[in-house]
Amino acid sequence: MKIKRFIMKDIVEKLKTSHKAVILYGPRQAGKTTLCKDIIKTMSVKTLYINADEARYIEVLSSRDARQLSDLVSGYQLVVIDEAQRVPDIGINLKILIDAGLGVKILATGSSSFDLANKVQEPLTGRHWTYFLYPISHLELRQHFNRFEMSAALEERLVWGSYPELFSLAGRETKATYLRTLTSDYLYKDILALADIRHAGKIRDLLKLIAFQVGNQASLSELASSLDMSKETVARYIDLLEQSFVIFRLGGFSRNLRKEISKTHKYYFYDVGVRNGIIENFQPLSLRNDVGALWENFLLAERLKRNAYLGNFTTPYFWRTYTGAEIDYIEERSGELSGYEFTWGAKHKSVPPSWNATYKQATWQAVDRNTWIDFVV
Repeated sequence: MKIKRFIMKDIVEKLKTSHKAVILYGPRQAGKTTLCKDIIKTMSVKTLYINADEARYIEVLSSRDARQLSDLVSGYQLVVIDEAQRVPDIGINLKILIDAGLGVKILATGSSSFDLANKVQEPLTGRHWTYFLYPISHLELRQHFNRFEMSAALEERLVWGSYPELFSLAGRETKATYLRTLTSDYLYKDILALADIRHAGKIRDLLKLIAFQVGNQASLSELASSLDMSKETVARYIDLLEQSFVIFRLGGFSRNLRKEISKTHKYYFYDVGVRNGIIENFQPLSLRNDVGALWENFLLAERLKRNAYLGNFTTPYFWRTYTGAEIDYIEERSGELSGYEFTWGAKHKSVPPSWNATYKQATWQAVDRNTWIDFVV
């Protein structure tokens, strides 16, 4: 099944009405190439599609030669460069193309922001729009399914995640094989290639440790000690994994440093299917002891995608005090605080008294299996 991507309409509008380049980031297999082809079809203009794996294009695209670049795109109205992070000096060359005033529209994709961003941010200052494409979001699924159908498929999403290809696969073993392949070196291939990391095993060990600790606070020192690595190396690997859209972090919220924990982080996966693949657990929810962690990771990832696609500029945190009071998720937006507690079971949760006492103007609500759809769409 093909899911209509939420950001497509906005990207097409930008390409039609703006002279700036569009840069599209996202993890491998999230559907960037498919989205580009849909955009090409919708634009219905003469298009040069470039796969940056092809050596014949790399020499010209990294030449810094205005004449060569102009010759390459001559006669085209749209140029799409897929996996642009593989082109040396892509940013400065795109700048040359834009400044040449040829009127050609440019769409470039990259599966690793840590490399492509470094190449385009400074050269293309004021000359580009940035978009992020994540695994399928429930904001997108809402366009195809009603609330009943989304609720009925909840366990499917919690076990297998939401990478686009999974929606066309049938059978547990077929889906498991896909996720095993994805969570091998392929998912973080860019890290190994572009950051010159030679020991993929260390990356996998770190990811597995993070996967088992989803929802728990983790310090760099503790992770380093468990993996027999230096704190600096762990910090570098985590940064690379974040910039390759494998994991993201929440920091602790604090305005009262004596009472609130703020120096540790919680780490989550952009997709819970990837998390399950890393720990090799595709068991149904009834046979698992990590449903609470899965539920928390799932809701946070969906909320992150929702906020990004809707342009809601919020800062995410968790909240915990040294006395043990805690809230799973905090959003700060324009100085206003909203707290959310994630509940899978039937147990009723109430707002911590210390939260109400400290942040009198803040809101709080529980997100459970009856209310989760409103939270994520």
